[in-house]
Amino acid sequence: MTSPANRDDGASGQARLPSSQLTWIADLPNPSLVALAISGSLRAASINSAFCRAAARLAAPPLQVVVFGELGQLPLFNPDLEADPPDPVVAFRQAVGKANALIIASPEYAHGISGVLKNALDWLVSYEGFVDKPIALVNASPRARHAFDALHEVLRTMSANILSEASVTLPLLGTCVTEAAMLASEEVSARIGRSLAALTSALTEAGRPGATFPVT
Repeated sequence: MTSPANRDDGASGQARLPSSQLTWIADLPNPSLVALAISGSLRAASINSAFCRAAARLAAPPLQVVVFGELGQLPLFNPDLEADPPDPVVAFRQAVGKANALIIASPEYAHGISGVLKNALDWLVSYEGFVDKPIALVNASPRARHAFDALHEVLRTMSANILSEASVTLPLLGTCVTEAAMLASEEVSARIGRSLAALTSALTEAGRPGATFPVT
């Protein structure tokens, strides 16, 4: 069954690949660079999810942003399943491994990272394809420093490559909370564009275009 969020994504016309049909880079049109955008919220009206969709619309060649919208399908992390991980985990790891970079946008809950995002990251702790993965972090509310700082700490511990020049804090809460509003705002769309340009520059300067992890 298609969720409301999936229907909205299809209507907006941006690239989005469900895990059940994930063939990834081979199916994308001339994807010199692919960034996987991950929202740490399952809420239908999530500002962070809206940011990911707006980024997908604003990305300019050679960068293509693809939204991973299947985080809610991941089972609760269980180390006993690592030897033979469930299909949704395999698909998630494939997406992360094949992408040149990640864009992570997460809300703050009780001064911490959202449970759904922490669960997803736990599934990546032992995954070799995550090591040194370039990541741009998004903070949709300047007040949400606790989660943003906690996310930095978790990702550093996981040996991620956090790109400070491509990370961005935007005061979206209460003023610019939908994909359409972000695209219509000259200031917000310009700041998203600058973040994506910095991400593209960091990847190309580091020789990242061909540095995706082989996944079978």
